[in-house]
Amino acid sequence: MSGPVRTAWATIPADEDQYRPLYARVLGLRFVNPGGVLCFLFFEGVIALAALLALAELVSWWAVVILPATVAVMVKLNDMVAAVVIRSAALVPEQERDRFRRQMEPVVGRARVEWITHSVPGVVVSVDPSAPAVRSDAPTSSRPGRESS
Repeated sequence: MSGPVRTAWATIPADEDQYRPLYARVLGLRFVNPGGVLCFLFFEGVIALAALLALAELVSWWAVVILPATVAVMVKLNDMVAAVVIRSAALVPEQERDRFRRQMEPVVGRARVEWITHSVPGVVVSVDPSAPAVRSDAPTSSRPGRESS
């Protein structure tokens, strides 16, 4: 089979290349793999859109040629950016990947919350779990632990 030589990091095997849409094969996409419907929208749909815009006299008739070419350039640029990202990710050592995965795992547990005295107005919060919470506006004789004189 003739054509460009594929490297080991290419995501689409060479034997499956013949089953890809013509749009993807003409652009030589290696990492972006649009399906048939998306290729139809990228090419024929953009031509129809440009023709409608030209019929409505919103753009020149040159848009029928320029708009599909612009979309094709953007799709190819997206494929090239994906290639750079995949190559740079392959250079990261396995140890760094494991460390990153550990850092990104969610941690389930309890968080300590510091009480602010003005957060609950009129209630005295105690650290001692056996002491009940009492209202600060209550008379001093009814507070537990206080002797009235």
